[in-house]
Amino acid sequence: MTYYNARTFQDSFETVIERTRAALQKHGFGVLTDIDVQATLKTKIGQDFRPYRILGACNPTMAHEALKLEPHVGVMLPCNVIVQQTDAGVEVAAIDPAASMMSIDNPVLQQHATAVGQALSEALADI
Repeated sequence: MTYYNARTFQDSFETVIERTRAALQKHGFGVLTDIDVQATLKTKIGQDFRPYRILGACNPTMAHEALKLEPHVGVMLPCNVIVQQTDAGVEVAAIDPAASMMSIDNPVLQQHATAVGQALSEALADI
């Protein structure tokens, strides 16, 4: 089982960021955090790195359900989506929540994580 789903685009990095945010919003996810890894690595340790952003996406309704099912699941939230420049283009990759929740022995949470993963997959398809 892979732990993420991904697509690659030939558009500009900023265009893909905008389209990713719009697709996430369309599927009920807000972006709580936006970490510019490239800028952070340059500022903190003086290292150059390719354009790479981590978007912390959250669907409040789905997060609320997960928290009701498992009180400590917040350590695994939000759902991270990365946008990175690669040799093949701009890749968008989203976590597969079902894969990350396998370590929690809660079958109902696992079913819920599968539904969240489906929503993220649909958002990826809409970019």
